[in-house]
Amino acid sequence: MSAPKTKRGRERRAQILAAAEQMFGARGYADTSVADITRAAGAAQGTLYIYFSGKEEIFSELVREMGRMTRRAMARAVADAPDRLEAERRGLAAFLRFAAERPALYRIVEEARFVDPAAYRAYFTEFAEAYRQSLDKAEAEGSIRPGDNEVRAWMLMGIAKSLGDRFVLWEGGGDLDHVVEAAFDMIRDGLAP
Repeated sequence: MSAPKTKRGRERRAQILAAAEQMFGARGYADTSVADITRAAGAAQGTLYIYFSGKEEIFSELVREMGRMTRRAMARAVADAPDRLEAERRGLAAFLRFAAERPALYRIVEEARFVDPAAYRAYFTEFAEAYRQSLDKAEAEGSIRPGDNEVRAWMLMGIAKSLGDRFVLWEGGGDLDHVVEAAFDMIRDGLAP
């Protein structure tokens, strides 16, 4: 569907997406209907179809939005990092804070594995490619040792995802600074004594 051309249209579309985020995040995809979304948005059902073809398209858009927003938050967090290792620490902290601020959106991405596998795969693949490029640049500059940066990107993403599950979604409200520092210790120094 094409993007709304008026400010009011953009605001209404954003309201529908926000309502869908809350409904999908709280109830899951299968237990959320178009009527639930429009009721939460304070809109008529027909209004939703002006902006989206149905709940499937809204769900996929939310997965894409999570990717865009997460990458922006992390890019801002690492923009002035003095080196790649500090960028890793700051990026992990930014990711966990973002997940804590938007847990419904984080849950939607997790559910996309089953609801929209193509969107789920694109979310992680696009993230990994940008991550690999950053690691390649750091390697070329000599700020990290040589290695397989594609594997490293996926491994580092896996660390962040697992920590997000455990300390944001499952536990919530934990000491994220401690989690970041413990994880960064492992990222920086590995397991070697």
